[in-house]
Amino acid sequence: MDMFFTATGLLVIALILLGLIVFLYFIPVGLWITAYFSGVRIKLVRDLVGMRLRKVPPIQIVKPLITAHKAGIYLDLPQLEAHYLAGGQVQKVVNALISADKAAIDLTFERATAIDLAGRDVFEAVQLSVNPKVIETPAVSAVSKDGIQVRAIARVTVRANIERLVGGAGEETIIARVGEGIVSTIGSSATHKEVLENPDSISKVVLAKGLDIGTAFEILSIDIADVDVGANIGAKLQTDQAEADLKIARAKAEERRAAAVAFEQEMRAGVEEQRAKVVAAEAEIPRAIAEAFRSGNLGVMDYYNLRNIQADTRMRDTIGGEDVPKGPIQQ
Repeated sequence: MDMFFTATGLLVIALILLGLIVFLYFIPVGLWITAYFSGVRIKLVRDLVGMRLRKVPPIQIVKPLITAHKAGIYLDLPQLEAHYLAGGQVQKVVNALISADKAAIDLTFERATAIDLAGRDVFEAVQLSVNPKVIETPAVSAVSKDGIQVRAIARVTVRANIERLVGGAGEETIIARVGEGIVSTIGSSATHKEVLENPDSISKVVLAKGLDIGTAFEILSIDIADVDVGANIGAKLQTDQAEADLKIARAKAEERRAAAVAFEQEMRAGVEEQRAKVVAAEAEIPRAIAEAFRSGNLGVMDYYNLRNIQADTRMRDTIGGEDVPKGPIQQ
């Protein structure tokens, strides 16, 4: 019997502890007491239990609310809860509002939540608005009009523009625009010596172009940190052009040589063809003479007279220094 009462008592104690844990989970009395003594009036059941039922952690809403109240910024509990349910970071928004208020920056709760929901760190943006940030560009290479390459590194001092944080471009755009401005300024310089003597002229020209338009930042200054002379691009381009022209000239000369060789071979083939025709024609002469003998159109004396004429002609050609081959009759 004593064991029965002992087991029953332990079960009752366990149930009481379980019920107490469940009660404190749904009704965070400690958090309500902290808010009450901090001057924040919230309803124990309506607000805290309601947040539990809406699956909103009360500490992530009440703690920022207390922080804002102590800093003199009065917010409504439903505002913070709605921002949390929308996927925002309530504590960062409250910290940003407090920092902006202390720095006399005009930042409303609606704008802060919009910046936060846009994916930007609103607290960091407020800090960047108070303490400007220096962005160093990579080495930017450009060529002046005299063909000398100049490499420059710039340091851009920017601060956040609260008005343009939503929809404004980021640091990559600033770096790209500054690099473009440096290339344009160096490219318009008559010589590289002008750039080396007055590097501040680059920053003045680039700064005057208003490169921060449409970005989330305001450019305060652009300083040229380093300027170096690179390769002689103009000379290299001229050398490359000369090599290209030489290759083209060689190709054209080779084309003309090939055409000449082809023409010579064609002429030789024509001469050989003509020689073959002459040889073939000369081969027909003895046949024609024989046929003339048979038909009686050519007598023996006529043949001897023809040979004498050919002999006289050959003798004159020999005396004149011409080497005339023998004809088919002479052979």
